[in-house]
Amino acid sequence: MPHDKRPPYQRIADELRSSILTGELAPGAKLPSENSLKVRYGTTRTTAAKAVAVLKAEGLVVSSQGKSATVRPRPTVQLLTTGPNFRRRRAEGVSNFNAEVEAQGLKPDQRILKVETVPCPPEVADRLGVGEGDPVIARRRVFLLDGEPTQLVDGYYPVDLFQGTAVERIRRIPGGVSALIEDPEGPVRERIVQFVEDLEIRMPLPVETEALGIPQGVPLARVLRMARTRSGRVVEVLDSRVPCDRHVFRYVIDTP
Repeated sequence: MPHDKRPPYQRIADELRSSILTGELAPGAKLPSENSLKVRYGTTRTTAAKAVAVLKAEGLVVSSQGKSATVRPRPTVQLLTTGPNFRRRRAEGVSNFNAEVEAQGLKPDQRILKVETVPCPPEVADRLGVGEGDPVIARRRVFLLDGEPTQLVDGYYPVDLFQGTAVERIRRIPGGVSALIEDPEGPVRERIVQFVEDLEIRMPLPVETEALGIPQGVPLARVLRMARTRSGRVVEVLDSRVPCDRHVFRYVIDTP
């Protein structure tokens, strides 16, 4: 391509990227070696390595010391958020995450990492209607797709409602916390009537990169979700952090 004004490393990266995105290079497939790329494109090994580095930064390929770069597998789940969807999952006694993942042929898992009483973070206090630094119960979990960590989820709950309940125990709650909230014999005894979600896109913090195995260059979505009951009180705030290369968010907004 005599009139191609792209730098050689960019042209190599563009062609390899195209092969990955079209499926010609499938997940797990090895990229041509730097020596092979050098010969194919009539360039230097340094230029070939720079092209591969571009794809690593985009999260398309992974490599380790002494091993060839490979196309990174990217298990992706679509999460559908609607009121009827929530009610249907509640009736089935399964979480929306588990149900959506299983419906897409993947294996879900949720692990409780820690349950503790902590000072309420400012952005959560504002939503939960408590004072900044006031004690709240935090349930910290990791969600997995086919054994790979895919979400970090921290749930925050008012102490005055949930102290001494199953929310404070390091074990799963049948039907989830929402079932406990709506239980006629539970601590709240109210129906959840509204969820409000705030979505933020940013680069991950080092601790998030390590916990979720996020490749260089892949942003993170942070979702803060409030659950409001019929009386108007927010009884739960979920702080979810998800790598943007593994999720598709779909919101259905009815406007009758």
